[in-house]
Amino acid sequence: MTDSSSWQPPTPYGPPATPPSEQFAAPTGAPGWTPPPRPGLIPLRPLTLGTMLSAAFQVLRRNPRPTFGFALLVNGTITILTLVVVGAVWFFAFTRTLNATESDAATLGAGSIALIILSGLIPVALSIVASAIVQGVISLEVARGTVGEKLRLPGLWRAARGRIGALIGWTLLATAAVIVALVVVSVVVALIIAFGGIAGVVIGVLLAVLFSAGALVAAFWLFTRLSLVPSVLMLERLPLRSALARSWSLTTGYFWKTLGIQLLVVVILQVVTGIISAPLQLILGFGVALINPTGDQTAAIVGFIVIYVLTIAVSIVFGAIAQVVQAATAALIYIDLRMRKEGLDLQLTQFVEARQAGDASITDPYLARAPGSASAGDPLGDGAAWS
Repeated sequence: MTDSSSWQPPTPYGPPATPPSEQFAAPTGAPGWTPPPRPGLIPLRPLTLGTMLSAAFQVLRRNPRPTFGFALLVNGTITILTLVVVGAVWFFAFTRTLNATESDAATLGAGSIALIILSGLIPVALSIVASAIVQGVISLEVARGTVGEKLRLPGLWRAARGRIGALIGWTLLATAAVIVALVVVSVVVALIIAFGGIAGVVIGVLLAVLFSAGALVAAFWLFTRLSLVPSVLMLERLPLRSALARSWSLTTGYFWKTLGIQLLVVVILQVVTGIISAPLQLILGFGVALINPTGDQTAAIVGFIVIYVLTIAVSIVFGAIAQVVQAATAALIYIDLRMRKEGLDLQLTQFVEARQAGDASITDPYLARAPGSASAGDPLGDGAAWS
């Protein structure tokens, strides 16, 4: 057997000899596996569960001002407006009832109750609008972060221009559908109980249980199939009807995955919130007891106000975190499904490579070649570049 140590220098009578150890060596330039590019928030390939969960929370850390800061500002403003408006209505209603004469007390009391109930719709409407706005901004932040871009809030707001109204309309439509369904079921059950006697009570209770179970299943089903509508509205800029069909199409075949990931995120957020808020509540309770050991009434009122304010502040903070993470999760699911079904990862890679090469003319990869949206995906009809 020839050993590589016996190799001799080339002679002038023939080609240079090659050491046996190098005869079968792989060429240095041989192609090998390389990981998918990761210019920003996620690697440009279909996402695993771990990658998706970490990216949803990373959105807060990566660009905190237009994500957590904006959600905190919106939630805080809505909470303050709600407290002021509802508090003023309650104060007016009770003052009016207390100062009423005996003959007008019943009428004014009924009017005050109706006024208080109507005032309760104000925070619901405000929260719907706030949730829609935050969801739209977060969807855009996730899309931009995927290709390594990091915009401030004004830039994200400019990108959202013209789509916030559609997003608010979708949120109002979904809320109205839930309210109408609840009202119809409640009225039917109430009529059966009211006019059916004992048998009506039994039937009404059974129907209420069946309707509740059916409504819960239908709510989970519809929520899952339509959970990508906000991302479609913001990123593909489709009209609402097309966005509904698009979300339905993307989640086909991925229902349980879409539902499971979003439920898992909700559970994680609830557990973390409980772990952090429970000790805070305990500390606040002991703190008030230590500050007011004699049970003074004025100190007790002050302590109650302090606890109430701190509780609201904590709920605003955790509410903002939950809004950002849940909206980011929905946007990541949307991107993942488009990668799996349409090869969006290849389009995103092309976009990143073109930008790195200095080519700024390439169009928005989230609009390009979306099935059934060749014209609707670009409402201006000019293939506007993503700038």
